[in-house]
Amino acid sequence: MKNPRHFLSLLDLTPGEIRGLIARAGELKAMQARHEVYEPLKNWSLGMVFEKSSTRTRVSFEVGMTQLGGHAIFLSPNDTQLGRGEPIEDSARVLSRMVDVVMIRTFAHDRVRRFAEHSRVPVINGLSDLLHPCQLLADLQTYFEHRGDIAGKRVAWIGDGNNMCNSYVEAARQLDFSLNIACPPGYEPSAEALETCGKHCSVMRDPMQAAQDADLVVTDVWASMGQESEQAQRRDIFTPYQVNNAIMEQAAPDAVFMHCLPAHREEEVTASVIDGPHSVVWDEAENRLHSQKALLEFLLVGK
Repeated sequence: MKNPRHFLSLLDLTPGEIRGLIARAGELKAMQARHEVYEPLKNWSLGMVFEKSSTRTRVSFEVGMTQLGGHAIFLSPNDTQLGRGEPIEDSARVLSRMVDVVMIRTFAHDRVRRFAEHSRVPVINGLSDLLHPCQLLADLQTYFEHRGDIAGKRVAWIGDGNNMCNSYVEAARQLDFSLNIACPPGYEPSAEALETCGKHCSVMRDPMQAAQDADLVVTDVWASMGQESEQAQRRDIFTPYQVNNAIMEQAAPDAVFMHCLPAHREEEVTASVIDGPHSVVWDEAENRLHSQKALLEFLLVGK
C-alpha cells in the first residue's frame, strides 16, 4: 500500500474524520444487530502484535475482522522473533509484506512509532504507555449514542494522568469539548499533550471541582499494567480520587459515567456508580468492536 494511513493517535485523524468514524461505527453496529452480512475485507489479514495482555482489544479486533470477512492472527512475544530480540524495524518490514494491517499493543509508544515508520501497511496503536486512541473512539461513539455530539460539553477525568487521560486530552482538542483533569501532584498527563490542548484542558487537585456540572465522568484503574509493584502506594495516594456517589452528585443530572475496564470496584469507582444509572460502561465496551470495524474499513478501503 502506497503511503498507508496509520492510527497511532487521535491527532492522525481530522475532526471530521473522527466524527465520520463515529457515525460509521453506529451504522456498522446497527447492521450487525440486523445480522446483515458485510464483508469488505474478505481475504484480508490483520496481524495483532501483543506485548501487553488484553481481553477487550484482542476479542474486539479478532471478531471485528471476522465480521468484516477477514482474518486476524494473534502474535504474542512468545510466538514471534520480537520476543527474542529482533529489531522492531525488521519485524515491521517482514510482517507488512504478509498482512494487510497491523495492530500493536505494547509498552513504549516509540515501538509503535518505529514500527509504523517501516511498515508498508496501516499500523494501529492498540495501546501504548502514552496513548490509547482505540478506546477513545469507543468512548466517543458511546457518548454520541447516548447524548449526541460532545462539542461544547464538559468532561471530568478523575484519577491517574495515564495513557487514557492523554488520549482524552487529544480528544478535547479534536472535538472541541472542555476537559477537567483531577489528579494528585506528580500524576499529571503528558506535558506535551497539555501544551497542545490549550484552553480545552484544566488540571486541578479537587475531584469535586472537576466533576462540577460535568456531562461525562471518566476514570481508570489506579495502577496500570506494569505498575503492579506500586499498587499499595498508589491506593494511598489515589483514595481521595475515587468516583463515588458524592462525585456523581456534582455532575450534571444526566451525566454518564465511563471506565475502559477492567474495573476494581470500591477502589477507583464504587459499585454504586459503575453498576448504577449513570454508567454506560457495557455499551462502551461493546463499542470497541464497532468503532474498530469502522477504523479498519477506513484505513483499508477508505470508506
